[in-house]
Amino acid sequence: MKKSIGIILFVSLFLMSYNTDKKETKNINLEQKSSILENIALANGFKNWKNVKEIQFTFNVDRAGNHTERSWIWNTKTNDVTSKTDKETISYNRGSLTDETSKTNAKFINDKFWLLVPFQLKWDAENFTHIHTKKATAPISNKSMQKLTIVYGNEGGYTPGDAYDLYFGDDYMLKEWVFRKGNQKEPSMVTTWEDYTEINGIKLAQTHKNNDGFKLYFTDLVIK
Repeated sequence: MKKSIGIILFVSLFLMSYNTDKKETKNINLEQKSSILENIALANGFKNWKNVKEIQFTFNVDRAGNHTERSWIWNTKTNDVTSKTDKETISYNRGSLTDETSKTNAKFINDKFWLLVPFQLKWDAENFTHIHTKKATAPISNKSMQKLTIVYGNEGGYTPGDAYDLYFGDDYMLKEWVFRKGNQKEPSMVTTWEDYTEINGIKLAQTHKNNDGFKLYFTDLVIK
């Protein structure tokens, strides 16, 4: 398969609003957070996250005949990360970033966000506002679903002010989402959430695609 010659360009296109990336491993007081955020997180196995010591995954994107991929190993307890691409392997700790590892970590935040959005709703809860709509029409399937709109704050993160519309059923599992750059009215990207798998009590959507030929998917998933 063709490798994308523009990984940096790809990051600029898909590093949406993976904002502030608050300390994922900290204890969270569920009583202080909105129940809708909690319900989505719990439906995806959030209560089991405390048992996760390491997660491995390969982030893949197919678009316009090009294929891009990069693999990650993340020790969730120490915050040590290893990045592997066809060009290089980089290991670093997220608590002591350099100029070089900061760029790698930005890619990690992007890729992890796509994988763990239901949990990011808890980790990032202080960084966005949200509105829950009990009945809305999903953009790809045109099915009636619930909708959660989140809008990140205007400061901090990589692309502040961005918005997401998350569509889900009564089981609180995400089915589709819309990314709106800068909280603009028109969608910047729309994809599905599908091909769910469960590993050690953590439920993950492995595939995101749309009618424009875009496909983002995860392989080599391991949770320890």
